Amino acid sequence: MEAVTSLESLINAGHDIAAVYSRPDQRAGRGRMETPTPVRVFALDRNLPVFTPKGLRNNVVEQSRLVEANADVFVVVAYGRILPPELLQIPPMGVVNVHPSLLPRYRGPSPVVNAILDGEGQTGVTVMLLDRGMDTGPILAQSPPVQLVGDEKGAQLQERLFKEGVAMLPGVLKGLADGSISPTPQDDALATTTGLIERSDGEIDWLMPAEQIDRMVRAYDPWPATFTSWNGKGLKILDARVTVAPSAGPIEPGKVVKADGRLLVGTGSGSLEIGRVQIEGRQAVASDDFLRGQPKFEGATLGG
Repeated sequence: MEAVTSLESLINAGHDIAAVYSRPDQRAGRGRMETPTPVRVFALDRNLPVFTPKGLRNNVVEQSRLVEANADVFVVVAYGRILPPELLQIPPMGVVNVHPSLLPRYRGPSPVVNAILDGEGQTGVTVMLLDRGMDTGPILAQSPPVQLVGDEKGAQLQERLFKEGVAMLPGVLKGLADGSISPTPQDDALATTTGLIERSDGEIDWLMPAEQIDRMVRAYDPWPATFTSWNGKGLKILDARVTVAPSAGPIEPGKVVKADGRLLVGTGSGSLEIGRVQIEGRQAVASDDFLRGQPKFEGATLGG
C-alpha cells in the first residue's frame, strides 16, 4: 500500500501523473486467481495510464514509452526491482526513490528487517536520487530519527516509515524543481549493506539468546515468519517476548514448559514467552488455546 499512498499524495499535491508502473498481476488466494496490485487498481480507478511489464531491462518497448511520457521526474516507491541504468538517464530531474533507512546505513533490499534484528533504537527515511549502485545515490532529504517501539514488528515499522516518506515527497519534488534542494553525496565510509531475505533465515536455532529470537519474530513479520518444528510439522512463532526464567530455574534450549501461568521455551540465554503460534495446515491461535488442543506440546523439545 506504500505505493498507493505515495501516488495519492502526489496527485493531491497537484502533480500530473504521466504513467504508473507496477508489478504484473499475481495469482493469489485459494482459487489462485490473478490479482492486480493495489497501485494498479488505484491507478485504473483514476483513469491513469498504468503498465505492468515483467521486466524493464532490455525492454525497448517500455523504454520508448517512458521517453514518450516526457516526465520531468520518475518516482520509485516499493517497486522491488532495480531499474536499468539507461532508464535513469531519461527524466531531466532524475529518478527519486523513497528508502526506509537513514542512508548510508542499511542500503539494500531489507533495511527494516535488519534494523530490528540489530536492535536499533531508531531509524528513519531517506528520499534520494537513484544512480547505478544499490542505494548509493545522493540524498535529497531525510526524516528526523524515528524511534523503534520495543514490540514493533517489521510490517508495522515499514508502514510507519513509508508514511514519513510519503509526507516528504511533495516538498522534496518542489525543492528539486526550484533548486532549493541540492543533492548531497553519501559518505561511503559510513555505509552498511543488507541482503535479500531467504525463507531459511526465519528458522529458529534455540541455542541463540532469547533476545535475538524475539527480534527475529518481530523482524520477519510477515515473511518469512519465524518458525521451528514440532511433531514432524512446521510451527510458526507469531508472537513472543523475552521473559525471566520460571521459579524452577533455567529451561533447556528448545524445551517447552508451562510455568507461572505462561508458556515458555528455553533458549541459549534466557527464556521466551510464547504468545501466538501456527502449526502447519492450521490457523494461528493463542498459545493457551494451542496447548488445550495439543496437550503433548507441554514438555516437548522444539526443532528436533
